[in-house]
Amino acid sequence: MPPENPVESLFAGTYARSLDAKHRVAVPSAWVRDEGTEFFVIPHPEEGYLMLMPPGEFHSTEQRILGSSASPQEKRQAIRQFFSAAHRVVSDKQGRILLQENHAAAADLSGEIVFIGAGRRFEIWSKDRHEAANTKNTEIYRRVAVEIGL
Repeated sequence: MPPENPVESLFAGTYARSLDAKHRVAVPSAWVRDEGTEFFVIPHPEEGYLMLMPPGEFHSTEQRILGSSASPQEKRQAIRQFFSAAHRVVSDKQGRILLQENHAAAADLSGEIVFIGAGRRFEIWSKDRHEAANTKNTEIYRRVAVEIGL
């Protein structure tokens, strides 16, 4: 099997969507290969949005925890929290995924939401939270962009 093209694994762009009453939402078509595309959904521990990772990135996150400087007890607790908060979702024929009610509540998702590409993973934000975070963090992006010569 040929190695996966790393560029194909990147999630980029911003997409507005609507979450239906059953917590279903269509993943941007550029991010879904076919029916049955699998992601792991995890609420961000601090910032109030959902992180979605393909299986490889999900596993890589576990490896980064194990390779961290945390104590063995802290690593076990972090892995326990990470895996217990995660939920596997699989796209249907229309490219939709079903979010768990507790995940939607944790990220304050209803009605208008936003998909945000974030490299090897993507995020789902409530429209209002995303607009507020984007406004708050624009200056940080500008400063970093200038620093790296973007």
